Amino acid sequence: MMCGISGTPGTGKSSVAQELAQRGHRVIHAVDTVQPYIISWDEERETSVIDEDRWATAFQRFDGFVEGSIAHYLLCDFIVVLRCRPDILAKRLAVRNYPPQKIHENAEAEALDTILIEVVETYQREQIHEIDTTSLTIQQTADEIEMVTTGTIPSSFGGVDWSAYLRGVG
Repeated sequence: MMCGISGTPGTGKSSVAQELAQRGHRVIHAVDTVQPYIISWDEERETSVIDEDRWATAFQRFDGFVEGSIAHYLLCDFIVVLRCRPDILAKRLAVRNYPPQKIHENAEAEALDTILIEVVETYQREQIHEIDTTSLTIQQTADEIEMVTTGTIPSSFGGVDWSAYLRGVG
């Protein structure tokens, strides 16, 4: 089974993927596979523009986890969307020296459920699990991912609502 771990930058994807790898799971980072599919550089957003369709078509399926903010473009068997309260997300990104505009953009995207909406448009309800990482440790988040992907706990999404934070973003 191939499981995607997606979410806004700063929600914990890379850290949780590292924890899952240390537990013996096979993990691929999406960023390590996209180089041939970069088609341009977006100066305003300071990011590469990737041909997601070509990347997803060429991606070789495997048993394990694929981590990245674009992992949900792949045809995974299951997708986990990591979430984080926008004000805490902004603090995490500031520590990483993200520019203020990128912090605002990502906190707003998180508040608006941008990644979750993209996931819901592609995947069936039973294939999606949403985790609020705001107050969870990396280990607790990895535990939940393992439990939901093995069927120990049911998948669920739609319980995270950051709309109250929209007024405070920016």
